[in-house]
Amino acid sequence: MTFLNVEIKAKCRNSNRVREYLHNNGAEYRGTDEQTDTYFNVPNGRLKLREGNIENNLIFYDRGNQAGPKDSHFHLVKVEDANGLKEVLTKSNKIKIIVRKRREIYYLANVKFHIDEVPELGSFIEIEAGNILADLSALQLREQCNFYLHELGIENEDLVEVSYSDMLLSSNGSNG
Repeated sequence: MTFLNVEIKAKCRNSNRVREYLHNNGAEYRGTDEQTDTYFNVPNGRLKLREGNIENNLIFYDRGNQAGPKDSHFHLVKVEDANGLKEVLTKSNKIKIIVRKRREIYYLANVKFHIDEVPELGSFIEIEAGNILADLSALQLREQCNFYLHELGIENEDLVEVSYSDMLLSSNGSNG
């Protein structure tokens, strides 16, 4: 089944302000995850294996690069044997890039918030208004995302168009 997130990524200038807002508004803190996302070469979209102490999933998604709220259509499969799956995907598709990050995970209803620290790149906030937990339209998800952009004081110049994988590929001088 395909799900939809309307999501943003932005540079996070004040993670304590974000944490305070989430705490004061009753967000559920799910924990801090040390994640390794292994991206594989695929003919379209993006395929990554996420390994963490909280989240372990194979994720395929298709999302355009743009600043501000953007639609991300995705498939998510829970993974129990990450090493075996990684071996098969590496042999069949080859690894494109590996992204490591420290991620704090929060929820307010169907909206997921990440405060990320990515070596080589810095601090980021992600907001994902998704229909995986609620039957909401794309317009309603976009409205939620825009609401939290405003509430958290995220400025247009802080919005990031591309994924961490794209940023790392660009900084390493590779185009994948």
